[in-house]
Amino acid sequence: WHWQRGIGRLFFVFSCFSYVSLQLYEYPVDLQGNELPLLRNPDILVGENDLTALSYLHEPAVLHNLKVRFLESNHIYTYCGIVLVAINPYEQLPIYEEDVIYAYSGQNMGDMDPHIFAVAEEAYKQMARDEKNQSIIVSGESGAGKTISAKYAMRFLATVGGSLSETNIEAKVLASSPIMEAIGNAKTTRNDNSSRFGKYIQIGFDKRYHIIGANLRTYLLEKSRVVFQAEDERNYRIFYQLCASANLPEFKDLALTCAEDFFYTSQGGDTSISGVDDADDFEKTRHAFTLLGVKESHQMTIFRIIAAILHLGNLEFQAEQGGEACSILSEDEHLNNFCSLLGVEHSQMQHWLCHRKLVTTAETYVKTMSPQLVVNARNALAKHIYAQLFKWIVQHINKALHTTVKQHSFIGVLDIYGFETFEVNSFEQFCINYANEKLQQQFNLHVFKLEQEEYMKEGIPWTLIDFYDNQPCIDLIEAKLGVLDLLDEECKVPKGTDQNWAQKLYDRHAGSQHFQKPRMSNTSFVILHFADKVEYQSEGFLEKNRDTVYEEQINILKASKYQMVASLFQDEKDAAPTTSMTKGTSKISVRSARPVIKAASKEHKKTVGHQVTYDMSELIVKILNLYTPMNEFEERVTVAFIRDIQTHLQERNDPPQLLLDFKHMFPVLIPFSPSSITMDSIHLPASLNLEFLKKV
Repeated sequence: WHWQRGIGRLFFVFSCFSYVSLQLYEYPVDLQGNELPLLRNPDILVGENDLTALSYLHEPAVLHNLKVRFLESNHIYTYCGIVLVAINPYEQLPIYEEDVIYAYSGQNMGDMDPHIFAVAEEAYKQMARDEKNQSIIVSGESGAGKTISAKYAMRFLATVGGSLSETNIEAKVLASSPIMEAIGNAKTTRNDNSSRFGKYIQIGFDKRYHIIGANLRTYLLEKSRVVFQAEDERNYRIFYQLCASANLPEFKDLALTCAEDFFYTSQGGDTSISGVDDADDFEKTRHAFTLLGVKESHQMTIFRIIAAILHLGNLEFQAEQGGEACSILSEDEHLNNFCSLLGVEHSQMQHWLCHRKLVTTAETYVKTMSPQLVVNARNALAKHIYAQLFKWIVQHINKALHTTVKQHSFIGVLDIYGFETFEVNSFEQFCINYANEKLQQQFNLHVFKLEQEEYMKEGIPWTLIDFYDNQPCIDLIEAKLGVLDLLDEECKVPKGTDQNWAQKLYDRHAGSQHFQKPRMSNTSFVILHFADKVEYQSEGFLEKNRDTVYEEQINILKASKYQMVASLFQDEKDAAPTTSMTKGTSKISVRSARPVIKAASKEHKKTVGHQVTYDMSELIVKILNLYTPMNEFEERVTVAFIRDIQTHLQERNDPPQLLLDFKHMFPVLIPFSPSSITMDSIHLPASLNLEFLKKV
């Protein structure tokens, strides 16, 4: 099954939970009515390694086949056509050794037992045979084993595509995993090592299909976990690893003790995990940093920042003026440690943690903050520091994996956290489940819609499958006056509240088939997702969406005496520098007619919900829909609009080049003749704001 006529191929891996606790349901049979039981497959077919081989393919038959394979034959993998279904056994199995990798290398996908290595081999073979980029998408619920599946796929590719040079790039690609798990994974009630961010890693190959480098992109980091964990959950693993190693001589200046002593690591209760040695894992993390070329001095600064965040969470605020203001004692040891570790001015930080600056056209005011506002601002600062550090580490991983050798093709592996529903669901679960709605839509598009359209074009006899389209649910969330739009609007209201926002949702979406108001609550709402019906508590949505970080606090960090700390908070450039064009041709700037919007101020920056929408648009459009490396994205966008603009360019007698002024300045080469790719074959969501190209 090919994706869009040779552009590439998409491989889906579905991870799911083990079926040991599978519940039995009884369905009464009404012989007089029309509801007859589903037909059972003959015994000879039960246990097939490909679900498409079953005579009757319905939900009970699929679940029964998976159960038989898992419980009776200990097989965790089963094919469903090109899709691999993986059941999480919650134990280590001896099926991933190097000899197993070589056994699957060179084999066709159906020749051996189903395995993640077979999927990786198929992607590698398709890349080499068709000279087209490939992607492996690992999907499933939270705790289903997606990260492990992605890790083994990468291990296979690193082994069979080992580089010929002495750079040992494949070892560096694998070394990124323990680092990303340390800074991006945490214990949840469903998974001891849950990825709290999404990642897409592109493994680059040369013309002989040896690995030459890689590039990692991350999405939707769950920043709120830095300052809050639910019962029986933990913060990011790096915090516990560092606390478990606090007695090492080189960490004496961090002033750390056990994880139980810090608010940011103890809210979930037990800080340890059975069978996990945090100190041993920390050694692996440090070794991975070293392997990727992160200098010892930079490693120590990373650990100083991590420790500083823990001290920030332990600050004690004294209420004053009847609860209208508060202060921090100068002798607060955690404030001293925080300022010392980050190299910032003690008195300035002490003052601006409890005050804010208001700027009007006439004057500038310094205003006190209530204890609750101070705690919110402190938590927002902690999240911002961690997010900037996370970004810095990812950038340095990419720097270590970068190559100057021209990339011929790549295989991408997408591992993004899965659908979640807990006893209490908040803003974090909402963002995660929205992301999964978008990915599910992508799966529906490729497996059902595009495939059936291809059958119809070629005149193949075919009965159309009525598949579930989750676009109405996505519209409920992201369309104008949808859930996110109303949330952003309420965040702009001076005295906006979570309850007022919930009431606006009830008023606006009461008639939606995917929205419900719970009978016994005026502050929560229900969304009917593709995977489950989820009730969200509106409390905290506004504060988490605003994520307000005050400029005065950031300015203090910018002035740190430690260069790396100061660099984390430097302002990003408004636009990336444009790439010089060849052959001395001039550039034509095609700009939007809309007015330029100034950078957001300290309190009116882009909201978290807006960022989630942008991240998902980038993920779906740039990675999955267009299915090409970033440097080809601009070309394909231009190709999509070639018929609209080529005539105008010729009339103006301009050189055949353009610049797209959207988010960044993109150099784009326009081919002389129109491409065979049409407007209909490329989907560009409105959120990309590229409609101005039609007005050239």
